[in-house]
Amino acid sequence: MVNQIAVAGKGGTGKTTFASLLIRYLIENQKSPILAVDADANANLNETLGVNLGETISDIIAQTKSPQGLPAGMTQETFIAYKLQSALIETEDVDLLVMGGPDGPGCYCFPNNILRNHLEGLANNYKYTVMDNEAGLEHISRRVATDIDHLFIISDASARGIRSAGRIHELVKSINSRINNMYLVVTKTQTGDIEALQAEIKATGLKLIGTIPYDREVARYDLESIPLFNLPAESEAVQAVYDICKQVAV
Repeated sequence: MVNQIAVAGKGGTGKTTFASLLIRYLIENQKSPILAVDADANANLNETLGVNLGETISDIIAQTKSPQGLPAGMTQETFIAYKLQSALIETEDVDLLVMGGPDGPGCYCFPNNILRNHLEGLANNYKYTVMDNEAGLEHISRRVATDIDHLFIISDASARGIRSAGRIHELVKSINSRINNMYLVVTKTQTGDIEALQAEIKATGLKLIGTIPYDREVARYDLESIPLFNLPAESEAVQAVYDICKQVAV
C-alpha cells in the first residue's frame, strides 16, 4: 500500500524545504522508492533535490488541447499515459513529476479524470508519494491527489502566516478530501515566537506537530543555489524535520 504525504502552504514559508528534507528522511530510512510530485505552479522542488527540470504536466496538457498536438491515431488517454512516463525524472531513490504552471483558465480541468487514473497507477510502483502543493491545493481540490495519509500545512513564524495556514485548513475541510491526518509546522522560528503566536495557532484548529528554527545554512544554500537536499546532518533544519517525521512515524 502506498503511503501518501502532502505538503501545503503559501509561498515563502519553507514548504518546499520541508518537502525536500522529508524526502531525504524517507530515503535515509529505507522507505524508497519515492514518487515526488511538485504541484506548485512556482515549481522548484527539483532545485532543492538537485535534479534538472524536464517536461511538465502542463506542457503535456497544453498539447492535448489542440487536435494537431496528438499524434495520428493516438487517443488523448493513450497520449497522456505515454507522456507521463517520459515526463518522469528518475533517480536512484526518488522519481519526480512536475505539474507546472497553469496555461490559462481550466488548464487542469478537462483531462483530470485521465490524469488522476494514471497518477494513481504510477504511484502504485512506489512505497511513498510526496506532493508539494501550492496554498490553493488545486490538485487536492480537483481530486487529482486522493487518500492522503498525512498533510503538513507549513507557516512561517508570523501571525499572517499562521492565519494563512488556518485558511488552508478551512479549505481542506470544505472540499471533503480524504485526508487522515493534518498538522501545522511553523518554520523560521526564533526564541519566543511560538509563545507569542499561541492564540493564532489555537485559532487554526490544527495540531502543532513541530517547529523548524531559522537556519543560516538554509539561507546560504538558497543564496548560492546549492540543493537543500545536501544540507549537513547537523543542520538545525534537517534535525527539526527529522524529529517531526519520527513523531508522525512516516
